[in-house]
Amino acid sequence: MPPVTPIYMVDLSEIVHGPEKDTFRQYGDEENPIAQRVRRTYFEMHKRQTVEYVLGQHNKWLKFDKAELTIMEALEVLNNIIDESDPDTDLPNIVHAFQTAERIREKHPDKPWFQLTGLLHDLGKIMAFFNEPHWAVCGDTFPVGCLPDRNIVFGVESFSENPDLSNPAFNTQLGMYSENCGLDNLLMSWGHDEYMYQVLKYNQCILPKEALDIIRFHSFYPWHDSNAYQFLMREEDAETLKWVKEFNQFDLYSKSEVVPDIESLKIYYQQLIDIYCPGKIKF
Repeated sequence: MPPVTPIYMVDLSEIVHGPEKDTFRQYGDEENPIAQRVRRTYFEMHKRQTVEYVLGQHNKWLKFDKAELTIMEALEVLNNIIDESDPDTDLPNIVHAFQTAERIREKHPDKPWFQLTGLLHDLGKIMAFFNEPHWAVCGDTFPVGCLPDRNIVFGVESFSENPDLSNPAFNTQLGMYSENCGLDNLLMSWGHDEYMYQVLKYNQCILPKEALDIIRFHSFYPWHDSNAYQFLMREEDAETLKWVKEFNQFDLYSKSEVVPDIESLKIYYQQLIDIYCPGKIKF
């Protein structure tokens, strides 16, 4: 790991889809610097997230040679990501991880794998400490290699500078995919979701497929929030959609709650980690 210093990061998806979303609907408001930053970041993302770029990120990051950390050590790294979306709080990302896990535990006490998924879901943001730009770490995700859906935040017009839209192999509704090919066969835009999904697979963590899919698709809002890309789904993807929607309610609406006693909770969650993701994890 490189030296860890605090990183201030706007939680893009929280702003656009969370409980305060109506505050940020006027994205062109020049008096709202956070809203302006959200807009700039998404436009940069939609310009640069191409098939070529994503494959390059796979080649860069899926060597898993950046760091070896236990899950708890990785969570402590997240302690240095501060959400600057809310001027009234300076809560680090590790707090959101435990808040999400505890909300899931309250409603699903019989599903330890689901609780641990809440704890792990943002760990891919560790990429930010390796100088990855904001737009390649956070924000809503979407499949590259086909025409962007109109339900993507800021719409198709925000992709006007994306070169894939000039490529006939990628600029149709299906693009490089076949109808009902299944979510497992999509090349998703690069971000913390895809990275952490790949990390868990590579390290042979024994979380169920439902957990891996939640982590991979929890920022795929055009799909799970607006019913876009249905033509790419297989029948079994309906089960994935059910679990991602269930998870989403705990993810988006956990940040305003009371801060949990993280030190006391570590004992319980370490037991889950020892079952599903023990030892050092290669990032």
